[in-house]
Amino acid sequence: MDSLEPRRWIIHEERTVDDTRRARLSIAHVELPDGVQFEQYVLRVPKAAIAVVLNDQDEVLMIWRHRFVIDRWVWELPGGYVDPSEDPAITAAREVEEETGWRPSTLKLLFSFQPMVGTADAENLLYLAEGAEYTGGPSDVNEATRVEWLGLNGIPERIAKGEIVGAASIIGLLAAIARR
Repeated sequence: MDSLEPRRWIIHEERTVDDTRRARLSIAHVELPDGVQFEQYVLRVPKAAIAVVLNDQDEVLMIWRHRFVIDRWVWELPGGYVDPSEDPAITAAREVEEETGWRPSTLKLLFSFQPMVGTADAENLLYLAEGAEYTGGPSDVNEATRVEWLGLNGIPERIAKGEIVGAASIIGLLAAIARR
């Protein structure tokens, strides 16, 4: 074999450490192309659907919430896990309405991304809605402390100040800013 020919990593074994409805943690015994072998934790989670909802005043719909894992208050785009039998666009629309009280207009898939490609299989589907209809307060009081329309012009500063830290939110917001 030509030494410049690319080779895939070989997975000799992957054993499950924990398996729940929302995550499967395993340890993979892998071999690199140069023969080095090691074990690595692998996290597999269900797909998530996230929505960037914009209004005609150049604002984006966001939620302010506490994330206990990092023990911080942050702004996030609404979204959630896709149920196995549910269309991801329906998931995104449902999550927006449950978390914010706003029903988004037609959602368009922007793209899919993996936020931790070296350690986790956690596909995120990012949708865009231009416009939303207010249907009342959020139906899930556990999701957000505040729901606000934030100006896109102020988003880079909020990211720099650490108010927006989630990969899906940052990627979605930067995609929205780039589309302007």
